[in-house]
Amino acid sequence: MDTITLIGMASVISAGLTIAIGAIGPALGQGRAVAQALSAIAQQPDESNNITRTLFVGLAMIESTGIYCFVVSMILIFVNPFWNYATALAGG
Repeated sequence: MDTITLIGMASVISAGLTIAIGAIGPALGQGRAVAQALSAIAQQPDESNNITRTLFVGLAMIESTGIYCFVVSMILIFVNPFWNYATALAGG
């Protein structure tokens, strides 16, 4: 197996792992945040507007982690800096 094939395989595998692991954390965090927000709204219905607003800001912050993992995986697949280095060494 040549180096170009190895770099291609490593890029695809690491992109897949990045998405897989990067999706688990935000999903668990969002589930817990929503559960806690619903519990807080059930205990204090008068503060539901403030709790909901804070919940949406928190969910956006949590979701940004998943988006960063997606961006990293797209970079690994489409704009891999090692790919250009390997093709230059291989003479292609």
